[in-house]
Amino acid sequence: MRKLIFPLAIGLAGLAVLLSLGFWQLQRLDWKEGRIAEAEAMMALPPEPLPLRPDPLADRYRPAFAEGRFTGEELFVLSSTRDYGPGFLVIAAFETSDGRRILVDRGYIRETDRDTPRPGHAARVSGNLNWPDDKTSATPEPDLAKNFWFARDVTQMSEVLKTEPLMLIAGSETGDQILPMPATAAFRNDHLGYAVTWFGLAAVWLGMTGYWLWRIRARKD
Repeated sequence: MRKLIFPLAIGLAGLAVLLSLGFWQLQRLDWKEGRIAEAEAMMALPPEPLPLRPDPLADRYRPAFAEGRFTGEELFVLSSTRDYGPGFLVIAAFETSDGRRILVDRGYIRETDRDTPRPGHAARVSGNLNWPDDKTSATPEPDLAKNFWFARDVTQMSEVLKTEPLMLIAGSETGDQILPMPATAAFRNDHLGYAVTWFGLAAVWLGMTGYWLWRIRARKD
């Protein structure tokens, strides 16, 4: 019986760890679904004027509108669509009628349309506020000389275009044949798959532990 104590302890400890990881992923799943629900509820609100002191957490996805003019200053973020292939998101400087400067994500253009002239013009933009988290530790730094970006980095873009660190993602056309790409409550949500994986490993671990204990007893007999 003493020979079974150590493998049994190892088996139970490993099973406890794997099960705890599975239940942790289920908790993360509930948290992520809660964030998605909050974002969708926010996006369902009626549009409001730009807040004076926007909060990146409290105002993310808030419907808003602004009147003013595009200045013609643009940044280009590498992107692609299923229908049109590789291209760019156009991030433009926008001067509001009350003197503020903000970023507007106008949407998608084809790769061949990057150098098409888009002079500044008056506009009313309606959409959703956002502080996209496109950038990760693996995202390359932008090539500022070539105006070539790999992510929508609101802080850095606002420094380059001398605007507030505030982005309004256009929900409808803003002219110049730019295809709007409205904001969506897009959160990566793989937690259910991770939970199934951990619970599956726990089942395998339990089976291996049982087989190990059976082998020990068989050798003893």
